[in-house]
Amino acid sequence: MIVLAHISDPHFDGGPRSTERAQRVMDYLNGLSGQVDAVLVTGDIADHALPAEYEEARKVLASPLPMMVCPGNHDAREPFREAFAQEEGGDAPVNEVHRVAGAVFAVCDSSIPGQDDGHLSDETLEWLEGVLAGTSPETPVFVCFHHPPVELHVPHIDGVRQFGQERLAAVAARHPQIVAFLAGHAHTPAATVFAGRPLLVAPGVTSTVNLPWEMGEGDGPVNHDAPPAVAFHILGDDRRLTTHYRFIP
Repeated sequence: MIVLAHISDPHFDGGPRSTERAQRVMDYLNGLSGQVDAVLVTGDIADHALPAEYEEARKVLASPLPMMVCPGNHDAREPFREAFAQEEGGDAPVNEVHRVAGAVFAVCDSSIPGQDDGHLSDETLEWLEGVLAGTSPETPVFVCFHHPPVELHVPHIDGVRQFGQERLAAVAARHPQIVAFLAGHAHTPAATVFAGRPLLVAPGVTSTVNLPWEMGEGDGPVNHDAPPAVAFHILGDDRRLTTHYRFIP
């Protein structure tokens, strides 16, 4: 059994609110006594991509658990890479592979510098193809990135989702060892299907998006009062995937 804690979108901005909410989540995760094999953070680590924001993020996101982090549309590759990446690479996509608890996590960069929507570059897809080709069919693979590659029926999120998704679907069709796609960006827990596999979206740490049918007159799209939350993805020995969401008051 593999247990993965999945969080997203802490948006460290130098202010006490974002720091406190992220610290609350990490205190909860670091204090768990049962099995958690790793923590995945799917992007928008910093709000303005400032070095001081990444320095704060490094401190707050510190954990004895293996930590996997990818950039989002609010991040910039060079300062993100300096704070979190395993290797240097300047402004190239930040793609990393992690092997944890018998699974492979292909953590991809779906960001486009200077834009809010997402796209997996040819370089990233070629890298992903190589990771998958070098992984045995018996080894489960999670493909992780910031932007969901499908509509979630939240208009202002759908307009800045990951596009060009048919290229990713073509890669997935060649590699049945992919057990799930994991994403962030939407600031709402969501579950759907992409390329015949589960696509699981982490809730937001800094805020929660209001769904269209939740908004009354005068309500904005973002709820700043809802507590931060964590997704736990459990892959059983039978390769059946289960997800639980926990809100952290």
